[in-house]
Amino acid sequence: MSNSPNLDWLENPEIFRVNRIDAHSDHLYYEDKEHIKLKDNMPLRQYLNGKWKFSYAENPDKRIKDFYREDFNCGNFDEINVPGHIQLQGYDNLQYINTLYPWDGQEELRPPYVSKEYNPVGSYIKYFELKDELKNKKIFISFQGVETAFYFWLNGKFIGYSEDSFTPSEFELTEYLKDGENKLAVEVYKRSSASWIEDQDFWRFSGIFRDVYLYATPKCHVQDLFVKQNLDDTYKNGQLNVNIKLDSLEKCTIKGYLKDKDEKLICEFKEVQGKENVEFSKTIENVNSWSAENPYLYTLYIEVLDEENNLIEIIPQKIGFRRFELIDNIMHLNGKRIVFKGVNRHEFSCKTGRAISKEDMIWDIKFLKQNNINAVRTSHYPNQSYFYDLCDEYGIYLIDEANLESHGSWQKLGKCEPSWNVPGSLKEWKNVVVDRAESMLQRDKNHPSILIWSCGNESYAGENILEMTKYFHENDNTRLVHYEGVFWNREFNDISDIESRMYAKPNEIEDYLKSNPKKPYISCEYMHAMGNSCGGMNLYSELEDKYQMYQGGFIWDYIDQAIETTDENGNKILAYGGDFNDRSTDYCFCTDGIIYADRTVSPKVQEVKYLYSNVKIVPDTEGILIKNNNLFVGTEEYDFIVYIEKEGKKIFQYTMDVDVKPQSQEYVKFDYPKIKENGEYTINVSMKSKNDTSWVNKGHEVAFGQHVFNVSNFKEDIYEEKDRFKVIRGDGNIGVKGENFYFMFSLSEGGIISLCYDGKEYITRAPKTSYFRATTDNDKGNAHNFRCAQWQIAGANQKLIDFNLEEREDEVSLTYTFALPTAIATNNIVKYTVKKHGDIDVNIKYKGVEGLSEIPLISMDFKLKKEFENFKYYGYGPEENYIDRKEGARLNVFESTARENMSRYLIPQECGNRTNVRWVKVTNKDGEGLTFKYKDTPFELSVLPYSAYEIENAMHIYELPYVNYTWVRIIGKQMGVGGDDSWGAPVHNEYLIPSNEDIEYTFTISKI
Repeated sequence: MSNSPNLDWLENPEIFRVNRIDAHSDHLYYEDKEHIKLKDNMPLRQYLNGKWKFSYAENPDKRIKDFYREDFNCGNFDEINVPGHIQLQGYDNLQYINTLYPWDGQEELRPPYVSKEYNPVGSYIKYFELKDELKNKKIFISFQGVETAFYFWLNGKFIGYSEDSFTPSEFELTEYLKDGENKLAVEVYKRSSASWIEDQDFWRFSGIFRDVYLYATPKCHVQDLFVKQNLDDTYKNGQLNVNIKLDSLEKCTIKGYLKDKDEKLICEFKEVQGKENVEFSKTIENVNSWSAENPYLYTLYIEVLDEENNLIEIIPQKIGFRRFELIDNIMHLNGKRIVFKGVNRHEFSCKTGRAISKEDMIWDIKFLKQNNINAVRTSHYPNQSYFYDLCDEYGIYLIDEANLESHGSWQKLGKCEPSWNVPGSLKEWKNVVVDRAESMLQRDKNHPSILIWSCGNESYAGENILEMTKYFHENDNTRLVHYEGVFWNREFNDISDIESRMYAKPNEIEDYLKSNPKKPYISCEYMHAMGNSCGGMNLYSELEDKYQMYQGGFIWDYIDQAIETTDENGNKILAYGGDFNDRSTDYCFCTDGIIYADRTVSPKVQEVKYLYSNVKIVPDTEGILIKNNNLFVGTEEYDFIVYIEKEGKKIFQYTMDVDVKPQSQEYVKFDYPKIKENGEYTINVSMKSKNDTSWVNKGHEVAFGQHVFNVSNFKEDIYEEKDRFKVIRGDGNIGVKGENFYFMFSLSEGGIISLCYDGKEYITRAPKTSYFRATTDNDKGNAHNFRCAQWQIAGANQKLIDFNLEEREDEVSLTYTFALPTAIATNNIVKYTVKKHGDIDVNIKYKGVEGLSEIPLISMDFKLKKEFENFKYYGYGPEENYIDRKEGARLNVFESTARENMSRYLIPQECGNRTNVRWVKVTNKDGEGLTFKYKDTPFELSVLPYSAYEIENAMHIYELPYVNYTWVRIIGKQMGVGGDDSWGAPVHNEYLIPSNEDIEYTFTISKI
């Protein structure tokens, strides 16, 4: 054992572990059978979590160097929570950055060197007494996660050093422990040579952020366990191969047996004499195979017995029989082609950063299952072991990714420039990256949920990463290896068994799939979910049935990485990069999840859930087509609830059982009731769970289908004849007065300036046409705001150039023509037609011209009094939707408020839109208000407490002003939101609004 710690190790990539024991499986073990079901109470484990003594220093020279000594008095030290990041507990500075190294622009450094001026050091001290169960045994300590490098001492003696933030670092303590109180001292460094290969897109934290515990081993101990859980060529029989590495101080025997989930004995292994390496092998007929659809787990018990046949140790290891392989260059699970419907998932909490709790993990796993997400890529590091247990139990496919990313060493400002890339093919970096592959594989190898090993992320390519792949292949023949970086250097194509790309467009993916490829395709990152995004996702999901070698993708990403903090007024807010004076930073690029940082669900999930569903339901007026794309399970566990509605009112409902077998479809003829009354109807089919499960309650909707049809045509509303209205001509205004209504139109302001029903005024200013939306993150990324800047001023600064009044017997029309201040002369016409019963038809015409950019939207904006904050509409919902993100929406009547409709994207932006709206009622708490109804073509809609211009000017939600109005936008068309990426990808052409085409739409205003 080395007893001379040296700070030079921090800058030496060849020294990354000193006295650390070899990585091993994360199996649990017990000395008796009584504690097996109490995972958290494993008697031979002693957690050291909680309050530790702590001292902070900005750099190594300022640290307290002898704090580890037994006689050192730490009475003036602070206290800190372990696990936890120091930056979230009042020390150091918070910094978020994506691709660049965090010191870029501050110090000129090259690998493997780190700053001498700024390298925060955390000095931790923990006093403990060994609990009785651990005494008189071999004792080890496990640091489950420490970022990025640490030295530690026990009772004044140096024990060891380790890097790699995201896999366990373990050391033997036996000879250094003493009776009574022991002193553990840990010195944690934020920066080391490891920092050059931990350049992930995340907050740059440091500290002891995962569990720390002691553990003891019995006199005969299974030190490592590798259970290969396969299927034979029939995919019916299980093949169990067990490799045991034994640490034994005396003679012993090993026996094993397998039980099903009901603890029924399935088979036993013959007892064998204990030796350093022990192997079992057996074929079990007709097993229940494991998959995400049916995550059936057996328990393999391994017992270690002494010479008198007394139990020394027992291991309960959960296993799942599954076979993952390439067949004809297509990935198959248990003989079936698999499609990954996945997300990339950072471990993150807005309160505790990457030090997430078990409760967080359980919430995540249930959310994934409830929303049809079947796969996770552990971007970009191994997660806590408990998460893998949950994926085994609930059924989630995993790409387990090694802790490797050196993005800033080869990609500069988006361009590939690997002149000083690490690890590359540099010999001094080989062992450290292979060690990271080893640490991950050895810890996680027994989890059936892991189908693919990943060499890391965005580190270019080279011999060293190829060595990681070789390690995976040599040590595990049951999984494939993934690495996207070969896309940048095809000399190292052999690194990856899979063609993996990031943010490839659908047409680019098709080009690959048409090229007679040799590898199956996945998008390890796609659908960049930053802000209001995930538009056009259907263009990717459509490839699933079209190309067998297209096998899905992983949305970037799962959760917004925003930090909960307090503003100057003491209010809790969510903050992003740059809000903590962190420079350099990538600002809001950390907020690209499909759920918000506080684990509430964003509107984007509506689309994800629908497109990721394995069951597709297509009703029509004769019956229902049910397509079951599950690989292994039928639909017998679900009710199919069929109901017909007319504008949100249910007129028929029936529940039926249909067992559609996996990988098949069935058309069910259905005798719907005859409907004679005119109107628009929807046939709806909701697939709901029949029973409670571990992840959802009975009645949870898994899939949905809808068909819209009409009976005859809508008839014009019939009104009782009333007195003829009166037109009041003034010098600057024209009034229109009838029974219970009065309207005033301005000749100078260009529109209606008073809208009164029953003496109540509803508007505050003349409504205006608009061509501008508050730019989304994707808009900014693709220079939409530059390209379309003229449309921002077009509506705000339009000029009235003509007015015309026409009076007829039962209506009066007022037509305004506006010139728009665009680069090329164009105009729009707004025509109000007042009916004698008090309705107003509003017709808007935009005349297309050549030479202008796409139009963000065309709408009429109504600035109502803020009391009219409630709205009820008949259109697509319930969540916001857009022309390129409406597959998961449905037609119905929904209710909300302007405030609730304001999505909580970290940077305020366009939000709250609804498509295919037939009518909307905007009311106050007393039910007074206005109805807007379509004529000829449904419109789009948003009801918000702020104007597009107010939203555009805010960088945070809390910057938005006090609510003064309700803004209703009746939208003829709005372009899509896009989402292929957030740094250049435009919205797909089919979801744009060309400026050279005429646009016309009409809607009606009436009182409730």
